[in-house]
Formats: sequence, structure tokens, C-alpha cells
Amino acid sequence: MAEIKNYTLNLGPQHPAAHGVLRLVLELDGEVVQRADPHIGLLHRATEKLAESKTFIQSLPYMDRLDYVSMMCNEHAYCLAIEKLLKLEVPVRAQYIRVMFSEITRLLNHLLWLGCHGFDCGAMNILIYCFREREDLFDMYEAVSGARMHAAYFRPGGVYRDLPDSMPQYQVSKIKNAKTIARMNENRQGSLLDFIEDFTRRFPGLVDEYETLLTDNRIWKQRTVGIGVVTPERAKNLGFTGAMLRGSGVEWDLRKHQPYDVYDKMDFDIPVGVTGDCYDRYLVRVEEMRQSNRIIEQCVAWLRSNPGPVITANHKVAPPSRVGMKTSMEELIHHFKLFTEGFHVPEGEAYSAVEHPKGEFGIYLISDGANKPFRLKIRAPGFAHLAAMDEMVRGHMIADTVAVIGTMDIVFGEIDR
Repeated sequence: MAEIKNYTLNLGPQHPAAHGVLRLVLELDGEVVQRADPHIGLLHRATEKLAESKTFIQSLPYMDRLDYVSMMCNEHAYCLAIEKLLKLEVPVRAQYIRVMFSEITRLLNHLLWLGCHGFDCGAMNILIYCFREREDLFDMYEAVSGARMHAAYFRPGGVYRDLPDSMPQYQVSKIKNAKTIARMNENRQGSLLDFIEDFTRRFPGLVDEYETLLTDNRIWKQRTVGIGVVTPERAKNLGFTGAMLRGSGVEWDLRKHQPYDVYDKMDFDIPVGVTGDCYDRYLVRVEEMRQSNRIIEQCVAWLRSNPGPVITANHKVAPPSRVGMKTSMEELIHHFKLFTEGFHVPEGEAYSAVEHPKGEFGIYLISDGANKPFRLKIRAPGFAHLAAMDEMVRGHMIADTVAVIGTMDIVFGEIDR
């Protein structure tokens, strides 16, 4: 009688949980995974190499496209690295705006993760709930930058512009009558800060809705409890960061332990897991959304009562005002030089990391004194998490593989940079 051998299965790249760009080769014994081999390289865009031929400011929009659901957090790390080399002071108001939008970005990321992870595991409704709130968050992005996703809003020395005093309004159309439009425009009557404040008041109740759908749902618990368990020691050895590390019970958050901008002035808690399984990581991320909401509330309160500049006054790095440019020859020269040649960064190297929604996102920058980076290296959190795929799914079923990919919160823009 022939010996029964393991057989190999291609999970992806067409599988919805594999995000179209992960080829996962599974070695199976029946339906039990014996070995998982993730193949990357299907999305490689050479971001780090492209940056070497672009000025510092021209490389900024590439950052949005790394992890394309955590746009401003990527920009944040890049700007911090440049500011470290330039020894640049960032106005306090700009720091508060940055922190507020980094946390708005964390909500955007976690809502997409929650919707897709639930969807991958068979919970259809949760995706619709999460995308409802993402629309409001995208409206905030659009109000400050003009773009709903790839904002390019953070700049070395501050942010592109101050917060607008009014929100765009919905217009009456053939589809929606005046009464419906008036209801949709209720929370858009004031400034962007009013709109954000209204969102922060509503959001905790909305997170309760997500938890009603999933937290005690027995099917959800069957799909996630005890799946992909990682011990605290192993999580540290594997290079886990963010919710993947905190889900295993390690209390490590760069916003608390290595604060940047004004995070040291914020009052928030770090949620940690107990068993280190998919369910714990779900609970950690849900609680992180509540804590992000607290931080946004604090930023809104401070920004209301503290006007001021939002970008550095050093015109070798940041452009002068339009009025200044049109009335002063020196300002015109600064403007011309900045947008043709860019700014020169002193020789040296710097590493800056932020507590990105997925973990520690770092930018290692080497400058040779030119107007473009000599070398740029990106420390992507998802890369280390994907490397642990084999260890996390071994001995689990095929269906559990999808839950493990989901719990990692993988986006390939940063892994395949």
C-alpha cells in the first residue's frame, strides 16, 4: 500500500485574506498545517531605492503608500527622522495636530482590520459597521489635506496647513431630499474641530456595537480563542511590536516608553493581553480604539484654546506664506529654491520610530549633506509578524490560517516595500 504523504496547497494570492499579494504555500497532513511558507515579492515597489533619487519632500508621498491604511503615521516617522538630522523645532500646535491625526489614523487602521478580520472569519455585518465610521474619519483627512487617503499632510517642521474653520456640506440632489441632507449636515455646521469632537462623543457607543456583534459571539470565540498562541518571550524574540506584542502580555508602547511630539502630555492606558491568542489581540485592538478616542478628545480641547503657527518659521525647510512670497524678494527666492532644489540635510544618520497601528514603524535615514537621502531603510512592523507565520499556524487547521493572517493585520505595501 502506498505511503500517505503530505500535500502542498497554494493559499493565495487570490484568497481574500491574503490581500492579493501573499502567496502562502501550505504543507498539509489532511487539513492540519505542517508547514507554512509565505512568499513575498508580488508587490515590490522599491520605495527605499526611489527615495535616493528624490528630494526629501518629494519622497514624502511615498510614505502614504507604504502601509496604505496608516497613511499619516508613516509620514510621522519620516518627518521625525528628517527633523532629528536638521535639529528642527516643531511648533507645539503642529505637534498636537500631528498626535491627533496619528490617532485618527490608528482608528482608520483598526476599523479596517476589525471589519476585514471579522469578514475573513465569516462575520459579514461587522465590515459594514466599521466602514460607516471610516467615512467620517476620511472626511477629516479630506478637510485638512484635500485627499481622503494619501494625504501628504505632515511636513518636516510641522504640518501643511492649519485646521479649517468649516466642514464641506452635503448638497441636495435627485437621490436625497432637503430633509435628509439637513440631517446629514447636522454635525457639519461648525469647524473641523467641532466635527471631530462630535465624532469622539459618538464613537465609544459605536465600539460597544462592534463588541455586541463579536466579543461574546460563540462562533467568533471558536474561531479565535486558543489560535496562534505566542508566549511573551517568543513574541519578543520574534521581533513582534504593537498589538501583536501587547496581545502576548508585554506592556510596550513607544507612545509611553519613548514619547515623541506631545504624547508625554497625553493621558491614556496601554491594553495588554493574557494568553497571546487571536482573541486577545482582538481585545487589545478594540481597547486601543477607545484609548485613541481619549487622546483625540484631549487634543481637540487643547487645540481649541491654543492658536499658533503650525510649521517652522525656517524658510530653508518650509515655504513662506503666499503673502510673504508675493511681497518680499528674499521670500520669493526661498520659495523658488525650496520647490526646485529642496532643502539640504546635514551629514549624519538618524533613526526615528513611531507607535504605528501595526507596531514599531521606523525610518533609518543616512544623509551625505545633499538634498536627497543617501540611504533610506524602513523598519516595517508587518515584516517581522509575517516571518512568524510558520510558527503560528503549525498544527492548526486550514481555516485557522485565515484567522492568523487576519490577527497579524498585514498590509503588503510596507512588507514588500
